[in-house]
Amino acid sequence: MEQLSVIVESLCLQGTGNLAVRFISDSPATPLPAWEAGAHIDVHLAPGLVRQYSLTGCSTDRRHYEICVAQDAASRGGSRYVHQQLRPGDRLTLSPPRNLFALRPAKRVLLIAAGIGITPLYAMALQLEQQGIAFSLHYYCRHAQQAAYQSMLSASWQYGECHLWLSEEGNSPRHHLAPELAKPEADTLIYLCGPEAFMQHQRECAQAAGWSSESIYTEAFKPPTACREVADDDTFIITLASTGQQWPVSAQQTIAQVLLQQGVSIPLSCEMGMCGACLTNVVSGEVDHRDTVQSEQEKSGERQQVALCCSRSRSEVLVLDL
Repeated sequence: MEQLSVIVESLCLQGTGNLAVRFISDSPATPLPAWEAGAHIDVHLAPGLVRQYSLTGCSTDRRHYEICVAQDAASRGGSRYVHQQLRPGDRLTLSPPRNLFALRPAKRVLLIAAGIGITPLYAMALQLEQQGIAFSLHYYCRHAQQAAYQSMLSASWQYGECHLWLSEEGNSPRHHLAPELAKPEADTLIYLCGPEAFMQHQRECAQAAGWSSESIYTEAFKPPTACREVADDDTFIITLASTGQQWPVSAQQTIAQVLLQQGVSIPLSCEMGMCGACLTNVVSGEVDHRDTVQSEQEKSGERQQVALCCSRSRSEVLVLDL
């Protein structure tokens, strides 16, 4: 996959603990690839340190890419590097944008975010405003000073409205629900982004109110436990359809690890089943899906794909389209 060479143009605080990072192309005459709200990029921060972040801001501005990174005490390295080491003028490599969380056609859109989950939904609000599509955005934070893009979100919108709900004022997402969730509407879609527990709660409340699962879309920043830890499963065999080569995958290994050890080139990014970079077609065999990228319909569909970084096999042999 072709990579993008960029320069860090600026770093700017967006609420307490959030750092907005703006990139420009290192070739000013060449605009950055087009993207749409919901897209993310892989940021190669340092050797061996690659993290994915949602693009935010205006998707029609191809002079810049912008991400916003929360300061995370449990950082695996990415957040810490951005907040402590990244500086304007640094040169980095990015992947082209990929979008697994794109806006679908709808008459009205309901956006619900918590914490740094605002980043893709802020971009969605801007895109919907440009397209003249009605929307409501509900943004949950503990404290007002933690809210990212607060001044922009509180500005006047022609087609939408944005609401900031604060736990310090008694409006925690555990006790407060967006009024629209209580009234399911045809031709309306819901987009959720934030911590796993937050999205699960919002989804359950929406479905209890009568919203269909097909009308709700989510994007996670951290994988569920099942994707972070390799369970104590039996060994299975992977086969390359192109060559017939076979290798065992033990309980302590992922499919991706085995393929890389055998010199098979595969795309990897988050390595947690969240980004879709390593999704690979399956020729035969039954996949034990553990990713959070594919929908339930995709996981049970006729055309199967396996996330090499975290999913496993229910069958003795899994034949990959490699």
